[in-house]
Amino acid sequence: MKRAFLDKLLARLRRIQPEDVEAFFVELARDKRFLETIFNAIREGVIVTDTGGTVIYMNDAAGLLFGLDPAAALGRPLAENISGLRWKELAQGREVVTRDIEVFHPARRVLNFYVVPLLAEDDDKPGHRQHAGYALIMRDFTERHRAAQETLESERIAALQLLAAGVAHEIGNPLNSLTIHLQLLERRLRKLPDHQQDTLLHPLEVAQEEIKRLDTIVTQFLRAIRPAPLQRAPHDLNSLVRDAAEFLGPELKSRNILLELEPAPGLPVLEVDQDQLKQAFYNIVKNASEAMKQGGLLKIRTGSDNEWVNIHFADTGGGMTQEAMARIFEPYFTTKQSGSGLGLMITQRIVRAHGGEVVIESDPGNGLKLTIRLPRHDRQVQMLPPAPLRLPAPE
Repeated sequence: MKRAFLDKLLARLRRIQPEDVEAFFVELARDKRFLETIFNAIREGVIVTDTGGTVIYMNDAAGLLFGLDPAAALGRPLAENISGLRWKELAQGREVVTRDIEVFHPARRVLNFYVVPLLAEDDDKPGHRQHAGYALIMRDFTERHRAAQETLESERIAALQLLAAGVAHEIGNPLNSLTIHLQLLERRLRKLPDHQQDTLLHPLEVAQEEIKRLDTIVTQFLRAIRPAPLQRAPHDLNSLVRDAAEFLGPELKSRNILLELEPAPGLPVLEVDQDQLKQAFYNIVKNASEAMKQGGLLKIRTGSDNEWVNIHFADTGGGMTQEAMARIFEPYFTTKQSGSGLGLMITQRIVRAHGGEVVIESDPGNGLKLTIRLPRHDRQVQMLPPAPLRLPAPE
C-alpha cells in the first residue's frame, strides 16, 4: 500500500467518529471480498503483478490452469510460479503483449493470454499516470486448438492421398511397361541355346522380382494411406498382439531387444478389423525397436476397465522431446535418419476408425510409453468426467 494512500486514509479517519471506524473497516473488507468473489467467478484466469513481476493477486481460475494455490503464489515472482514463462519478454513497459503458450501441468492445455500494463494516478503529480504493474488475462483455447489441428491433419492427409495416388499412377505405368517388355525378352531368351539362357535368364529373373517387389511396395503404401472400410469381426486382442510381436520377433532379436508380453486374462473380445489393427501394432513395435539402437526392453501388456480395452507398449529407448511429441502424428515427420514418418499417422487413423485413441507419454532419455485405447462397446457419444472448471474459448 502506497504512502500517499495511507496518508489520505489516516486523514479521512480523523474526520470519522470513533464509533464509525469499525463500520468503515467492515465495509472496506466487504468490498474486498465482493471484488474477489467476482474475479473468482469469472472463467478467465487473472493474475496481477507489480512492476517487477511479483504476484500480488491470482484468481481461482488461474490457479486451476497452472496447478497453483493462489494464496501460496502471492509474494513470489511470476516466473517462479510458472516454470518456463519468460517474463522479461512479456513485461514490455506500457505495451500490451499477447501470446499463446502450451501448459503441460496439471493438464495439457493451450492458452492464449495477454499482458496489460496497469497505470495509476500519481498522487505527487496530478494528471500524470505512472506504471503500477501488470495484469495477465488467460483463456483456455485447448478445444479450439485441437479442432484446428484436426482440420489441418485432415487437409494434410487429403493432400497426402492425392500425392500418393499421383505417384502410384506415375510409377505404375512404367512398371507395367517394364513387365511387358521383360516378358517379351524372356520368350526370346527361351529360344536361345541352353548355355546362353543360363547366363541371361538369372539377371532377367532378378529384374522381374525387383519389379514385383516395387509394385508390392506401392500397393501397400496406397492401402496404408487410403482409409479402407473396416472389416469388423470378433477377435481376441491378446492373439493379435501376440501375432504382431511374433512376426517382428526375428528383427527384435537381431537388435538385441528383449520382448516381454503380459496379456491380461479374460480380455473382452472386440469387433475389430484384424488386418488394420495388426498394421497399427507392427508400426508401434517397429518404431520402438528402432528407438533402442543399443538394445533394450520392449514391454507389451494388455488390460481393460469398464470403458476401454488398453494395449500398452513401453520401450527403453531415448524417448522424445516435447517439441517432437507435438508433431509426432504429422505426416513425414520423423526423428530417425531413415524413415517415412507415416507409421504413427497411419496408426492413429486406424485406431480412430475403431473409435479409440492413442495416448503417448515420454521421458526423454528413459523411454516412451504408447497406449492404444479401444472402446469396449460402440457408442455415439462419450461422457467425460466432470472437471472442476472448464475455461471455454471466447465466442
